[in-house]
Amino acid sequence: MKTNKSGFTLVEILIVVVILGILAAIVIPQFTEASTEAKTSSLCTDLQSVRSQIELYKIQHNDNLPGVANGTHTGGAGWINAMTDQTNLYGEAGTDFGPYLQKVPSNQFVDSTIDDVVEITGDDTARGGGNAGWHFNTATGAFHADDDAHKDL
Repeated sequence: MKTNKSGFTLVEILIVVVILGILAAIVIPQFTEASTEAKTSSLCTDLQSVRSQIELYKIQHNDNLPGVANGTHTGGAGWINAMTDQTNLYGEAGTDFGPYLQKVPSNQFVDSTIDDVVEITGDDTARGGGNAGWHFNTATGAFHADDDAHKDL
C-alpha cells in the first residue's frame, strides 16, 4: 500500500523565500522615495498657503509685514501672534483682521522640537541649517523652509 504525503519540499520553500526577498528589495525603496516626495509636496503646499496669508496680511495692514506693530518688528513670537490671532490695522492685538493661520505648520524635515518655530532675520544669510522650521525675512517679507534641502523653495 502506497501512502501519499502532500507538502512542499525544502527546495520549493527556499525558492519562494528567495523570490519574496527579491521582491521586497525592489519594493521597499520605492515606498521610502514616495514618503519623501509626499513630505516635499506637503512642504510646498504649506509654503504656498503661508505666503498667500502673508500677502493678505500686508494688504489689510497698509503694506506692513506680520509681526510689525507701529513700525517696530516684534520678533518670532510677534510674527506668530500676528498670523494666528486677530489684529487691528496697526498690527496690535485687536478684532479687525485675522487670524490668518490656525497654527504655524510643521516642517517635517527638521527636528520635531523646532518644526513650527519661525526664525526672524533681516536677510537670507541665516536661511538653512535647520535652526528653526521656517525663516522669515523682515526686509523682503520672504518666507522659506529653514532646512538645508528645501531652503530655496
